[in-house]
Amino acid sequence: MEVKLISKKPDSTDIVAGLWSAAEISKHPLLKTLGKEDLAYLTAIAKKTDFDKGKTEILRLPSNPARAVMLLGLGEKKKWTARTMMLSVRKSVSLAKEAGLETLTFSSSDFTLKGTDRAYTLGLMVQNILMAGYSYLKHKEEPKKGWPEVKTVNLLEPKISAKLTKAFKEAFIIGRAVNNCRDLADTPGGEMTPALLAGAAEKTVKEIPGLKIKVLDEIQIRKLGMGGVIGVSQGSVEKPKFIILEYGPTNKKPLVFVGKGVTFDTGGINIKVDPLTMHMDMSGGAAVLYALEAIARLKLPVRVIGLIPTVENMPSGSSYRPGDLLKTYKGKTIEVLNTDAEGRVILADALGYAQDYKPQIIVDVATLTGAAMGALGQRMSALFSNQEKLLAVGQKIGNQSGDFVWPMPLWEEYDEEIKGTFGDVANIGKTRYGGAITAAAFLKQFVGEYPWMHLDIAPTMTSIEGQYLAKGAIGAGVRFLVELARQYK
Repeated sequence: MEVKLISKKPDSTDIVAGLWSAAEISKHPLLKTLGKEDLAYLTAIAKKTDFDKGKTEILRLPSNPARAVMLLGLGEKKKWTARTMMLSVRKSVSLAKEAGLETLTFSSSDFTLKGTDRAYTLGLMVQNILMAGYSYLKHKEEPKKGWPEVKTVNLLEPKISAKLTKAFKEAFIIGRAVNNCRDLADTPGGEMTPALLAGAAEKTVKEIPGLKIKVLDEIQIRKLGMGGVIGVSQGSVEKPKFIILEYGPTNKKPLVFVGKGVTFDTGGINIKVDPLTMHMDMSGGAAVLYALEAIARLKLPVRVIGLIPTVENMPSGSSYRPGDLLKTYKGKTIEVLNTDAEGRVILADALGYAQDYKPQIIVDVATLTGAAMGALGQRMSALFSNQEKLLAVGQKIGNQSGDFVWPMPLWEEYDEEIKGTFGDVANIGKTRYGGAITAAAFLKQFVGEYPWMHLDIAPTMTSIEGQYLAKGAIGAGVRFLVELARQYK
């Protein structure tokens, strides 16, 4: 998809007009220059349309039936927020795609947010246009007429300043990174083994000056004493990898981003009932990779390290077992009570390794627990931290980036629930309640005293009805990490 920032209204494209009421039609910057016949027709339809309830009409102009106008209902004005704005943008692209419209023109003024910077609003629009235009079609036979696709989107902005141009370009980089993340996460498990994930990371890094990569193999991982990674991987013929990404000046203390990279998760010996979507269990790792890609392309003045432990969790004669004791990178032992709680086991090694960088902050992103989904539904991720003040910071970052998160408790009392009997830490809690919290309490044991945030993105791993995104991964975590790097001081 091509997205352009323009200052003059084109004459021949299809139009998206965001409306609160029918009365706005004659004043709308994209509609007011239409002929009387077209305006009268649009107005007559608009008067019967409940724009305040989000109703939308796609109409062909009487004077030129080849040209369409989408009258996009924006809902109730008093309920207009960044969240509803992003949904409206995605809805318009999604409906246009379904209707076979290929070239759209928006007036960016339709999507203004009161009290916010115009450049910020424009950036959100660009990112969500790109996200709504994405589909994973690699393995489907293309129809003779091609896939329905919005090929070009024009954003009309009468006065294009240097600030708007910069925001536009940056948003394009971020939106593309989100879609790259979705491509990786949507790839079937048979095509996305640890070795292939490492190869994809190497290919990405090769295209970006300033971004470096090192990939540790099984021998190096074992030599470092990463018993969590080795333990989880030993049931698969696919060998583990530990991906290390580096960006920025070495004289700065880094931000360290850690992403769970389980390329396929059967649950191991504690096998899952339905592992159909578990090729996406490396979504956290993909988010870290493409957040680093975007940060490097944006040339942000920060140092960032990305760590992605990547394994395949399979049941076999060599699988790790319930009751096993695994010694991690920093020396703590994990008592394995359930082999399907494997993500936290490999993250234990990565979080311990993150401490060696003496970071300013550690942030991990992982599709960690179904319990987070049970607590929050599927519209935001769960946020945990070992410092209460970071919960407010993280929620603000989520709201501004569009990667919404919700703060969850992590009191010291929860540590009691993951104490091991024969090892230092058990990989599941003592009860079936509060699974997202006990998983976070487990991870907290491996970050030392460093400031740390944990994003459980299991709730936002895949798209749901009403989000106006293609089925499959949504790239959760990328925008959060990029925005954190942009704002971090």
